Amino acid sequence: METFEDYLATIDVPEHRERMEYIFEWVKETFPQLEQRIAWNQPMFTDHGTFIMGFSTAKKHMSVSPERAGMIHFDEVLEQGGYDYTKQLVRFKWSEPVDFSLLERMIAFNIEDKADCTSFWRKE
Repeated sequence: METFEDYLATIDVPEHRERMEYIFEWVKETFPQLEQRIAWNQPMFTDHGTFIMGFSTAKKHMSVSPERAGMIHFDEVLEQGGYDYTKQLVRFKWSEPVDFSLLERMIAFNIEDKADCTSFWRKE
């Protein structure tokens, strides 16, 4: 798998594939400086070679991962908002709308927080 299109082709449920395609387009339009990359069989966006946000899909949800530091930064927001999340990712159920405001804030945080980062992952 080399492109986002390759990844999208692996999603069997048409509605899920369309939603992911929409999300990827939204990220590209909202943050045009970000680059697309497939790594570990997952689509992710990077900035100057550093990880910003990864995406994955499952039967009941899609997930976003802003790295652990991004999760810690938004822990209170996630808790208060009743989001389904772990130490590494936030799950958005297919049956519910995606919170684009939260997604935008998470991506913007990582871009700013990692502006001087010279490695792919944070050195936590």
